[in-house]
Amino acid sequence: MPLKITIDDILARPAPPTKDGEVIGTSREGRDIVAYQIGNGPFHVSLIGGCHADEPVGPTMLEHLAGYLAGLPAKAPLVSRISWWIVPRTNPDGDEVNSPWSRILADRGEGRSAYDLSLYLRHVAREQPGDDVEFGFPRSHGDAGARPENRAVAAFLRRGAPYILHASFHGMGFAAGPWYLMEGSWEERTVEMRQRLRERTANLGYRLHDVDRGGEKGFTRIDEGFTTRPDSRAMAAYFRSLGDERTAELFRPSSMEFVRSLGGDPLTLVSEMPLFLVPPEHFQGADPVRPPALAKLRCLADPQELRREAERIGIAPMPIEDQMHLQLAFLEEGLAAALYE
Repeated sequence: MPLKITIDDILARPAPPTKDGEVIGTSREGRDIVAYQIGNGPFHVSLIGGCHADEPVGPTMLEHLAGYLAGLPAKAPLVSRISWWIVPRTNPDGDEVNSPWSRILADRGEGRSAYDLSLYLRHVAREQPGDDVEFGFPRSHGDAGARPENRAVAAFLRRGAPYILHASFHGMGFAAGPWYLMEGSWEERTVEMRQRLRERTANLGYRLHDVDRGGEKGFTRIDEGFTTRPDSRAMAAYFRSLGDERTAELFRPSSMEFVRSLGGDPLTLVSEMPLFLVPPEHFQGADPVRPPALAKLRCLADPQELRREAERIGIAPMPIEDQMHLQLAFLEEGLAAALYE
């Protein structure tokens, strides 16, 4: 019988106290990196969040999940069949830099919250290639050039290898809807999984972000709303094609590549949930990040004027609860595929 994740119960569960986790290292600025190893099952699953500084929803969801799993009885299937290796906040320094917008939530009514577009545009910050935690995992066991965050997370994940599934929870500033990235070698084994997730996304009232980037940076469209996950070698090749050898050399393996290097054939997943939903007509070609409609918004200094213009264009925040709900749905469907393929 497939393992079921009770999403509403997970989201209602508070994060576990930091003292209940394991400090696996410190960031460049000295902040603790806290991880959780929960469960004793034979199937190992690794989950991380917050690699990119401006993507706060994944870390919050993973803290709820860790709190829920830690509260289950030892015989519960989710912890007796699975061993969970979870690092909710891989990038605590980036989390702090983005706190002027990411810790201030707007009330959307009915217990739903979202981020404020004006604060986001004024304060959002993101690392550049070479400082990117997702593409910063050690090239080798003794890669002292990797960030301390990456070295700490890599050492923690090595302890639980091999894995049947690895997920890195990400987000986008702007998109037409949720976008799901996955291991390309699992395409034929995830047909039913993808269809179920499409239905669950639609049932929650969202259209999928469906783009075809033609393999650029490793993004190859699989089918509606699904694309292969990015790859460090493809990223480097992209910058080399632009004549930018310096940037190309900065890319280290992603967390997905790192986990697969530890053995087995894990299904790797990357969730991309938009902080702000943009009507599809405002996108040009396959670009999932910078719709032309944003150009005017970025020039507006008055928050009220910016909000009115965003409303006129049709840009709206995606409730954080819905983002976390679909991240967990992605995880649940991924588990079903990895356990029963």
